[in-house]
Order: sequence, then C-alpha cells, then structure tokens
Amino acid sequence: MTVEQELKLIVNAIDDKRAEDIIILDMKNISPIADYFVICEGGSEKQVQAIAREVKEVAHKNELPIKRLEGLDAARWVLADLENVVVHVFHRDDRDYYNLEKLWSDAPKVEVEID
Repeated sequence: MTVEQELKLIVNAIDDKRAEDIIILDMKNISPIADYFVICEGGSEKQVQAIAREVKEVAHKNELPIKRLEGLDAARWVLADLENVVVHVFHRDDRDYYNLEKLWSDAPKVEVEID
C-alpha cells in the first residue's frame, strides 16, 4: 500500500466519525517525522475518542503500524503516529490554542477525495 493510499484510508476513517475541519499537510520536504500530518477536530471528548479509535481500528484492519497513540483518556489532543502519517485529533476548544497549521505554515496543504 502506498503512503497516499494510507492517507486516504485514514482521512475516510476520520470523516466517517464526522471529524470537522480536516486539514492535511504535506510534510515530506519539511520534517523527517512523517510524510503527512492530518489535523482535525471533534466537538466533544467522546467524539475525539471515537475519531481516534476509528483511526486505530482502520490501521489494525489494514496492518498499518501504530507507533504511538497518546492523549486518548483526556481527549483534548490525541496524537496517532502511524509512521508515514501522523494524525492530530483536537477537541474544538483546544485546536486554536495549539495552532499546528500556523506552526507548520510552510507545509503545503493536500486535498484528498473522501469516499
């Protein structure tokens, strides 16, 4: 599976849980951490947890490695590191505070068609 196929699976998974304001950043020429960052938000702790759990489930079903899953209990900012793609799921109230889009503003935004 290509990195772009992984990215599409993940974006579709978070969209299935009604994640809001999904932004994808191409990190390939910016950071050695990952090829893509996916940033999204949920309106409640339960929704943030549901989005993160769906990412985890889709990763397991498709045999994608999950190097790290942090923040699930507090559900204010959940980070799921899938090696090539890092997913940041924020609670709506906390996303503006961390403002990763501004921090990584030199990264090009990517569009992914949602099925």
